[in-house]
Amino acid sequence: MPHPRYPRLVATREEVEVKIAVPDLPALTRRLTRVGFAISTSRIFEQNIVLDDPDGSIKASNRLLRVRQAGDLITVTYKGREIDGIHKRREEREFHANNLDECLAVFAGIGLRPAYRYEKYRTEFARDGQPGHAVVDETPIGVYMELEGPPEWIDQAARDLGFSPVDYILLSYMRLYAAWCEARGLAQKDMLFGIESA
Repeated sequence: MPHPRYPRLVATREEVEVKIAVPDLPALTRRLTRVGFAISTSRIFEQNIVLDDPDGSIKASNRLLRVRQAGDLITVTYKGREIDGIHKRREEREFHANNLDECLAVFAGIGLRPAYRYEKYRTEFARDGQPGHAVVDETPIGVYMELEGPPEWIDQAARDLGFSPVDYILLSYMRLYAAWCEARGLAQKDMLFGIESA
């Protein structure tokens, strides 16, 4: 029986998503509207800070610890190891903080410091009564849509929007940026607007 002050952990929350490259943002926006999506969160600038120890052991173990600021909202996210499949699947845990500098200072106190930064503008879309959502990310290396929700919802939403599993991208933005830099003979740094991506 669990201790009254330390209840049993809740069931693991699993993130399931795919990315899809978007060559024409206005056309995608029209398509989203046509199949019933509406904006649920307006376009907002995000800064994302990936944390790791000096040895890079979190990244090396295929996990992620990230602090994200979007407007006044600060979100700390842990993502577990990826599970093989046609969708990107992994454990995800999140909580909110109210001060970015203090949040980073707490992690620095236990040896976890910024290892990588990336920026984007994000707009979120949803369809009433449905369990998933679509987000459109404008990044320094192009526009991507993420579909997140149950696997069957992802596949149906993709079909509704004119896509199929051959369009699915399972790479993180960090890995996409690494490939983008490698193709151009650039050293990978942080993925920031106006830096090595203009």
